[in-house]
Amino acid sequence: MSVKITKVVKQLPKYSRATAEIIPFLDQWLIGQDDRFIRKVKKIFEGAAVDKRYSIMDPLEVFTATSFEDKNDIYVREVIDLGEKVLKKALEKAQWKPEDLDYIITVSCTGIMIPSLDAYLINKLKLRQDIIRLPVTEMGCAAGISGIIYARNFLKANPGKRAAVIAVESPTATFQLDDLSMANIVSAAIFGDGAACVLLSSVEADQGASIIDDNMYHFYDNEHMMGFKLTNSGLQMILDIEVPNTIASHFPNIIHPFLAKNNLDITAIDHLIFHPGGKKIVQTVEDLFSGLGKNIDATKEVLRLYGNMSSATVLYVLESIMESNPKSGEKGLMLSFGPGFSAQTILLAF
Repeated sequence: MSVKITKVVKQLPKYSRATAEIIPFLDQWLIGQDDRFIRKVKKIFEGAAVDKRYSIMDPLEVFTATSFEDKNDIYVREVIDLGEKVLKKALEKAQWKPEDLDYIITVSCTGIMIPSLDAYLINKLKLRQDIIRLPVTEMGCAAGISGIIYARNFLKANPGKRAAVIAVESPTATFQLDDLSMANIVSAAIFGDGAACVLLSSVEADQGASIIDDNMYHFYDNEHMMGFKLTNSGLQMILDIEVPNTIASHFPNIIHPFLAKNNLDITAIDHLIFHPGGKKIVQTVEDLFSGLGKNIDATKEVLRLYGNMSSATVLYVLESIMESNPKSGEKGLMLSFGPGFSAQTILLAF
């Protein structure tokens, strides 16, 4: 019995700006700062390989001093709206009814809400009263794949069932107006908001990409590399400059043993579905893969069009690959990194 990914859809927030349109807001934000520093910040934004980013709030709100409570209230309101829209869209595309779902997993790390998003979706869509729910939080960019792994484990143990993984993120809600650190500036330059939904099934008649295997790889003693610090003004980004080098040093141990366990090597992989963490991380992984005769063009395109949307981003790449109609029997490798520090991988057969 195989677990299949039947549908992947995305939902974009209502606000968007091209990078060129963001630059005037930087002038307003950085009033009083040294001209050389302002030029450096603008260069970071212009060189981030992100042409456009979407957000749950207008840039005027992003660059206006408000409280953590005010920003988080917007996060809660908009995350519920995006989650409802993306789940409805996925169910319609799969021609499933809300009551067909047996398991719902929601993924988010860019705000705080209790009850979690899944509780609201159960009520909004009138999902079954006995549906099993799981919120996945505090796992950052890796959590889109984490959610799929958890859904797969449930479906493997329960043949004939269906699951939804909904990732909704708003990094713009975490932007710190008074923080001029490189971590805050770089994250503002590369991140955007977005939502995605993956439908999975262990119903024999359902069609889709089969999950062959999955894996989690944990980097010892690297908890400091990435994450959020909860401050009085909100969630403050932690982003170590050594992240790309750390990924590169562990890369062979992440990829090759996982494929070897499935009697494969990298030459057998037709589609690389990699989370675009940012320009430097993408360049690092692209260099590693290009040496193996592979490209991550779909990953680079998602970064260009939407930016890094934390856990939802790799699901945008997956949607792009699945909509390209891979040939039957082709294989895909999903890969993402997140706080901990950890890597998550999934092997797919189309």
